[in-house]
Amino acid sequence: MDSDGPKRIDEDQRPLLYLEDLQVGRRFVTDTHVVDVDAMTDFARQFDPQPFHLSEAAAKATFFGGLAGSGWYTAAVTMRLMVDSGPRLAGGVIGAGCEVSWPKPTRPGDVLQVEGEVLSVRTSQSRPGRGILSMRSETRNQHGQIVQTMTANLFILCRPT
Repeated sequence: MDSDGPKRIDEDQRPLLYLEDLQVGRRFVTDTHVVDVDAMTDFARQFDPQPFHLSEAAAKATFFGGLAGSGWYTAAVTMRLMVDSGPRLAGGVIGAGCEVSWPKPTRPGDVLQVEGEVLSVRTSQSRPGRGILSMRSETRNQHGQIVQTMTANLFILCRPT
């Protein structure tokens, strides 16, 4: 993510992708994001206030052995990376459900990046002009370790006729 904040929508140079533009196997890689300890613990204080997300000292005696970001923090960073630098989907990144796991914890100072692949693309039978895109993404740290996997079904618009 850019240190100056998100790009303005009218400045986004990524191509707008419709259902017809996406094929099984298409891959993408986002920009990177450096995990800031203050942002990570602020998120935890608001949304997941467990000791291993809030205090290095308290976290040392836990399952994690040190400060670990909430999985939901990792998911939020992943979403931001997808929106800012992932595939620019027509209609936005609109979830219709997902399966998520966190095989390793996110740590302060980690540099996260999302790698993804299109698994399936289908036109909606009940909603003309829309489709469902299934994507698998892996959020990795600077060591190539996977800190989150997600398989998501996303609503996507068909190209206007």
